[in-house]
Amino acid sequence: MAELGKGPHRSGDIAALLGRQVTSLGPTRAGLIRKGVVYTPAHADTAFTVPLSHHFLRRVMPDWQAPPVGSKGGHDRGRKPA
Repeated sequence: MAELGKGPHRSGDIAALLGRQVTSLGPTRAGLIRKGVVYTPAHADTAFTVPLSHHFLRRVMPDWQAPPVGSKGGHDRGRKPA
């Protein structure tokens, strides 16, 4: 979402940037809302809760790329390797 600049952004635009279906991002979006990172100012819109978050994220993660479809983004959630 930081790549899209200052928000709010349409859910479809975020999904397109990540190369995913909008419906597949629902759980991630819900988790970020629960954590207070983003909020929904209007139906199908998402915005950061902290102003200028997009600048911060782009500065601290300049080479970030979306994880491949089906990936958990590198987070193992405490699971032991197989």
